[in-house]
Amino acid sequence: MTDHRVAQRGLSAPVSPQYNGATFETDVVIVGAGGAGLTTALFSRWQGDEVAVLEKAPAVGGTAAKSGFGIWIPNNRYLREQGIVDSREDYLRFVARVSRPERYEPDSPTFGLDAWEFEMVAAVYETASPALDLLTEKAGVQFEVHRTLSPEYYGHLDESVVEWGRSLSPVGSAGLAGGGGRVIVDQLVDVALDAGIQIATDRRVQRVIVRDGEVIGVEATDSHNHLYRIHARKAVVFASGGFSRNPALRSAFLPVPSFSGCAAPTNEGDFVRIAAHLGAELRNMNSMWACPVPLEKVLTSPDEVVGMFQLPGDSMILVNKHGRRATNEKLPYNELAQAFYGWDPMAVEYPNLVLIQIWDERSQRHSSGVKGGLIVGPGEDDAHVIVGESLEALTDEIAARLERHAGATGGFRLGEDFLPNLIRTVSRFNDLAEKGQDDDFGRGSAAIQRALNGPVREEQGRTNPTMWPISGQGPYYAALVTAGSLDTKGGPRTNTEGQVLDDSGEPIPGLYGVGNCVASASGRGYWGAGATLGPIIAFSYRAAQAAHRERSRSAFEQSAGKVS
Repeated sequence: MTDHRVAQRGLSAPVSPQYNGATFETDVVIVGAGGAGLTTALFSRWQGDEVAVLEKAPAVGGTAAKSGFGIWIPNNRYLREQGIVDSREDYLRFVARVSRPERYEPDSPTFGLDAWEFEMVAAVYETASPALDLLTEKAGVQFEVHRTLSPEYYGHLDESVVEWGRSLSPVGSAGLAGGGGRVIVDQLVDVALDAGIQIATDRRVQRVIVRDGEVIGVEATDSHNHLYRIHARKAVVFASGGFSRNPALRSAFLPVPSFSGCAAPTNEGDFVRIAAHLGAELRNMNSMWACPVPLEKVLTSPDEVVGMFQLPGDSMILVNKHGRRATNEKLPYNELAQAFYGWDPMAVEYPNLVLIQIWDERSQRHSSGVKGGLIVGPGEDDAHVIVGESLEALTDEIAARLERHAGATGGFRLGEDFLPNLIRTVSRFNDLAEKGQDDDFGRGSAAIQRALNGPVREEQGRTNPTMWPISGQGPYYAALVTAGSLDTKGGPRTNTEGQVLDDSGEPIPGLYGVGNCVASASGRGYWGAGATLGPIIAFSYRAAQAAHRERSRSAFEQSAGKVS
């Protein structure tokens, strides 16, 4: 699949620049051609609806194309084939524990979740697996379980009854350098075009068209500022991503400092503004899917950033501005990212805003090659790597590199105690590594941490493969790390059918939302690998079904309605 094919067979034919101001009509208009938009389009088309997809970017795929397209699906057929029971009650108890630990009540009928959260997470259990089965059957996308590579992120919790198997990966993706996202997206687009779904890139939806309180279409513009009015007989479904690429919205809603991260450049929160203007209730705006990211790449090449889903290396540590270890370096990425938000009330600063990854020649030689990782091999881009022949020299180089970026980090600099503390930190880490037990942070104590260890040099007889003493001789290496977002997880509140709700809890007729552009019921939790796309598939299916049941109305039969 190529973008040329989309241009040939998509909306560019009936709604091309020479038809400035043209009007087009279809059953369902979908805003966004990423994972949420493409799956919603297919589920809608398979029910017989005519579908048009409008994509703001010049290419399809969104954030999903940058991802590995892992999906977290409870009670999926792969589990059932292995004889693993993933009951509704066990699932609900687990997601409640992870999503809202401050409200978790194991004996409550809703396990502490409020009514909306409980209904939404229950809908995922009911729908995600059959939706994936339909997608596999009709689109041909195939997934598999990597038992050793994808144990549950929270398998150590009492509530985590299923230890592996909810997280699925595209077949063969383990051998793909860029992951499975691009491959799956191209496959979905090919299936969509063959099914008669029209896809137009370079169409930014800026407004919806409302008639008698119903959303009946959208207005979009292209990069030449040509205007298109696309009317929907049944529904408009927004699947346009979160607001992680909008600094103003991040600053307004996220409670901690955050850089843009890994989402598609077009994820600027357009639907927050559009839906709020219609009276939609916003929910979970203070949360995001978080991940460590390379600071310098975020600042210099933000569109190319890939999340650090694992930090490879056994003779490697993360230290803060005071030279102290700040966290367990092998935690799942969302939990690891929380370490960057520690607050020092006396200094009135975030001392972990930038953490420094430090490694030795052993890890440099044996732990490269991980997508998004900072340890790179010969011939790869190493502009982010800082080198020193001693810890003293490395400290000087780190300080100089931070000074270079002080304008983007609020003047973040090393503390005067960095070097003496770093020497003590390395000595302490080495003692723990010799013992094979991290008494400070528990590194390597859970299966998922060992799975996220990355490539290391094999050693006979050691009990903790995630730890090895850092060499007493240089060279030493370092890189600057901060917290970014895979995307935000707040927006208009929807019901279990994907209908956008107003501030009284009533559906806004004709308006739907799926994916990161709407509120997630997961709170701040990250249930497991693929816990973004798994629920997306479930709600894409439910929204498509509900939209199909909408009363069909021709926008051409009456006045066009007002733009909102």
